[in-house]
Amino acid sequence: MGMGRRYNAAEDFIDRNVAAGLGDKAAVCETDRCLSYRELLDGASRVGSLLGSLGVERENRIACVLFDTIEYPLLFWGAVRAGIVPVLLNTRLTAEQYRYMLEDSRAKVVFVSAPLASVIAEAARGLDSLRAIVVVDPNDVSGDGFGALLANAALAPAASTCADEVAFWLYSSGTTGPPKGVMHVHSTPRTVAELCGRGRIGCREDDVSFSAAKMFFAYGLSNSMFVPLGLGATTILCPEHPTPAAIGATLRRFRPTLFYAVPTLYGQLLDDPDFRPGDAVERLRLCFSAGEPLPAPLGLAWQDRFGVEIVDGVGSTEMVHLFLTNVPGRVEYGTSGVPIDGFQLRLVDDEERDVESGNVGELLVRAPTAAQGYWNQRDKSRRTFQGEWVRTGDKYERRPDGVYLYRGRTDDMFKVSGIWVSPLEIEAALVTHPTVLEAAVIPFEARDGLLKPKAFVVLKADCYQPPGRALYEELKIHVKRVIGPWKYPRWIEFVDSLPRTATGKLQRFKLRDAAAPPDSSHSNPRR
Repeated sequence: MGMGRRYNAAEDFIDRNVAAGLGDKAAVCETDRCLSYRELLDGASRVGSLLGSLGVERENRIACVLFDTIEYPLLFWGAVRAGIVPVLLNTRLTAEQYRYMLEDSRAKVVFVSAPLASVIAEAARGLDSLRAIVVVDPNDVSGDGFGALLANAALAPAASTCADEVAFWLYSSGTTGPPKGVMHVHSTPRTVAELCGRGRIGCREDDVSFSAAKMFFAYGLSNSMFVPLGLGATTILCPEHPTPAAIGATLRRFRPTLFYAVPTLYGQLLDDPDFRPGDAVERLRLCFSAGEPLPAPLGLAWQDRFGVEIVDGVGSTEMVHLFLTNVPGRVEYGTSGVPIDGFQLRLVDDEERDVESGNVGELLVRAPTAAQGYWNQRDKSRRTFQGEWVRTGDKYERRPDGVYLYRGRTDDMFKVSGIWVSPLEIEAALVTHPTVLEAAVIPFEARDGLLKPKAFVVLKADCYQPPGRALYEELKIHVKRVIGPWKYPRWIEFVDSLPRTATGKLQRFKLRDAAAPPDSSHSNPRR
């Protein structure tokens, strides 16, 4: 993509846009504040000096526990510009979880949004590697506030970094085990912008992009910072939790042309009678979904109501953004689409042999955006990053026409009556029933020792039937009719919500851990 060995991502994404005449254009907007590309450059150019005054040196790490405000891109690009590594942390963790990540990353400074300061102070107590906690509060005009510290810092040139040098970290939000520090290099943002943003999404300089997925999430980081800023567009940030009310207000205020969310949020927006984006949807030309498979009924319902298709895609923390998506304008709901140009995919069996079309195999990706590896987790790095190929842990089927169909995680697939069953397939069948909002399925050991499907079901607010045995029987028959007689859930537990990570991923392990031997074919509802 035209970058040599000496390359600084922030210099490319900010300095270059100003030099190209976009200095006065809005780069980042949030609520009632905006930064032009020139203002973003000015602030980012001062971050290195600010960090230096706090004892942070080249290649050191800082932690960002920040809501999606305009300070976030200032800090992120400012650190990258100075050759310092920002570590982006989830804003919805416990003190114990933060302590693990701060200790693991050895971050020297934490930048934290004011409402989260107390939990970070608790997490940081006694950590030798940490030198300072800086509270980011846009309303704080004191001399100790981040805004004042930044304004008083000197301008500094960009560091002479390498394209293959580590630029930033994300922590994996995997469904099992402790999170892993995923290290990405300077060349990755530009590759994402060109291959994913320009090549598949079709992002243009005149686009206004809004991602409900947050920037601590790889998908949200690329949506909000890499794709739009890499192509000279404008990005919209929403510091609030992505409720239907907050999303609706942001859509009406900024009228974006591109909207990114996870399937769970699309479902919540459709199910909320008060979600009224008004004529803002007239400006939307494309909606994207990732983080978990998009159920076909949900995509169809969204397109029917708002007249805009949802392009479902697949990405990962290890690849930062999407590598497999539907093609805009040719969406086939219920599929994962085709690889993005520049990414190669393989499906392999347990003996590492390539599988033929129509068979299920584990997905491997040869990705120009692949991470350097996991921090201080050598065995896991070797298992995941195998030469040029990255193991995803996902099971897929490839149709003869090259379209990929998601078949679950490698550890989620199980056999019923000797036949492989995907929890995703049963979940997709359940959500086609008019009473069901969400569903999750796990393998559950019956009294005879065999695995059978157990479902956890969230009903719609306007469900016409109470949860219980009668509804269980109705759902069982429905699943049998839709996907086959052996795949129906033998047990259904009606629940208020499903356990998810803050990035929207279903945490099946929590459902497996909480599951207890049932006394009947349906459990007592909690609704």
